[in-house]
Amino acid sequence: MAAISDEFMRERLSKSRTYSLMILKAGPKYGSDGADAIIWEHGRRNFSLRADGMLSIVCPVPDDSEVCGIGIFNAEPDEVHRLMEGDPGVQAGLFVYEVHPCRGFPGDALA
Repeated sequence: MAAISDEFMRERLSKSRTYSLMILKAGPKYGSDGADAIIWEHGRRNFSLRADGMLSIVCPVPDDSEVCGIGIFNAEPDEVHRLMEGDPGVQAGLFVYEVHPCRGFPGDALA
C-alpha cells in the first residue's frame, strides 16, 4: 500500500465535494409480471440522467440480495428524492430506495 502523509490527506479532504448516494432495493412488486419492460425503461431513464450530468455513477447489483443497485448523483438529497419519485420502477412498486449525503474526492472515477 502507498504511504499517505497527513498533509496529503488534509489537501484531499479540503477539495472533496458533496454528492448523494442512492441505494435501490427490491420493492413489493419486484419480479411481478411485466417487470422486465418497466426495468428497461428505468434503465433508459438512468442513461438520460447520466447524459444530463445528474447521475455520475450507476452500478446495478446482480446478486441475490435485496439491493438492486447504487447510484451517485451530482445533486442534493432533496433533488434525488424528487428524481427517484419519477422513476418508473419506483412508481410501479418494483423498487424502493434510500438517499444519503456523501462526499467524493478529486480524481475519483471508475476505470
